Amino acid sequence: MSKRYREYFHVILLGTIILISVIGMVRFKRLEELSGLPIHDYYFYVFQLIFLLTIGYIVIRWFFNLWKQYQTLKNDKNKAELMLLKSKVDPHFFFNTLNNLYGLAIEKSEKAPDVILKLSEIMRYTIYQGAEDVVSIQQEVTYLEQYIEIHLLRYKKEVAISFKKDIDDYHLKIAPLLLIMLLENAIKHGVESMITNAYVKINLSVKSSTLSFEIENNFKSNTKNENKEGIGLKNLKKRLQLLYHKKHQLTLSRDHDVFKANLEIKL
Repeated sequence: MSKRYREYFHVILLGTIILISVIGMVRFKRLEELSGLPIHDYYFYVFQLIFLLTIGYIVIRWFFNLWKQYQTLKNDKNKAELMLLKSKVDPHFFFNTLNNLYGLAIEKSEKAPDVILKLSEIMRYTIYQGAEDVVSIQQEVTYLEQYIEIHLLRYKKEVAISFKKDIDDYHLKIAPLLLIMLLENAIKHGVESMITNAYVKINLSVKSSTLSFEIENNFKSNTKNENKEGIGLKNLKKRLQLLYHKKHQLTLSRDHDVFKANLEIKL
């Protein structure tokens, strides 16, 4: 069995274990509520333990892969710096999603399997495709769409996120996990700060080997931190300098409670 197939099998196996444990928790929680028998509550905790152990294993393996990648590249200064600057999955997003997933399981929500599936796909992409030098535009678009979908599934408030695409060639190559940095910034500092009427507008255009990525979001104005630039944007600028020196332009602007970012890259 090739390495790629082993990786796919591993992801499918972990996803299956998580799905079975979620179904088991929901089933025995329901039986315990109907029958009142302690044995059903006991089985619920067994499946809950399996769920938590599996998630713990995934998190540990995720960080181990990042550490192993860093160790492999640490003798190459530029590559090591790029690895450290890669966004990967925002830990804030990752652990919040796990908490939401646990809540959905307890509530016997039908959304739980969808969240598990999309989260496993996001983890697979960041671990494996994220380690590549380049990926296709199609892969990056799919990753952005999955990231958006999982946020919409876990939010209990109304959030309007639009993603418009005008792409000539989906096979063009780009460094992975660049565009996600701007989307993460819009979610973390925009959507997360808003109680109501949060929105994110995304436009991606690829014409004549030039990529244009525009993103706009509203945010709750905070005079104290409004002019501070987050770590994510600083890392993005450094990666762009290393990967697309003199081949990119990044424009950031704020107008009252609206933030806009426009990134152009000559691929």
